[in-house]
Amino acid sequence: MEFDEWEPVYEAILRDFGYERAGDERGRDLLGSLLEASFDPTELPIGSDTTVAVAGAGPSLETDQDLERAREADVVAAASTAVDTLASHGVTTDCMVTDLDKNPATVERLTERGVPVAVHGHGDNLDAIRAVVPGCDHEYVLPTTQAAPRDPIHNFGGFTDGDRAAFLVDHLGAAQLTFVGWDFDDPAVDPLKARKLEWAERLLSWLEGRRDERFAVLDGRRDAIETGDLPIA
Repeated sequence: MEFDEWEPVYEAILRDFGYERAGDERGRDLLGSLLEASFDPTELPIGSDTTVAVAGAGPSLETDQDLERAREADVVAAASTAVDTLASHGVTTDCMVTDLDKNPATVERLTERGVPVAVHGHGDNLDAIRAVVPGCDHEYVLPTTQAAPRDPIHNFGGFTDGDRAAFLVDHLGAAQLTFVGWDFDDPAVDPLKARKLEWAERLLSWLEGRRDERFAVLDGRRDAIETGDLPIA
């Protein structure tokens, strides 16, 4: 995903939520200023023969079916607290994706153990960046932004932790993506989170079109997904 491909979608997200690009740029720049090193994403063990489980933090993650699919995958890329849920069931995460809003101790612990964490900087998490990033092993921090990338900050595409994980592993050439712990209609989430999940669903629809495949997580939902702001033919 190149930024010129992502930017029109990013602008649609900014309009929908009333966010300002300048805020995301401040988050990006703050994150970059705190890092003494960063993780090279090409070091992740992902390639053209790799099946990656993209783990969301929904309640279905604890079902036997989803846990088994996570165990069977070659690599697990997990969003936020999905890392902790998987760990409680003996499933190891190979890469965490987070904007630091829930489990900072897990972020620090993983980097100290040599597990890469894709840390996202945006306009609403400046305090979390200041609080968490200095305590991480920077060799295992993969910094990301949804604004224009600036070395060493990457933009692989995506908006929520979960769909950013999907765009990351797609960028690295994963052969197959399997989705576990994804609950688009989770009644426990607040209205803002529900809107973000709608965007996550839309972005996965875009991604499956770019990959010329169909993600099972969208089966039964695909026809109702609003794709007007996405560059889908």
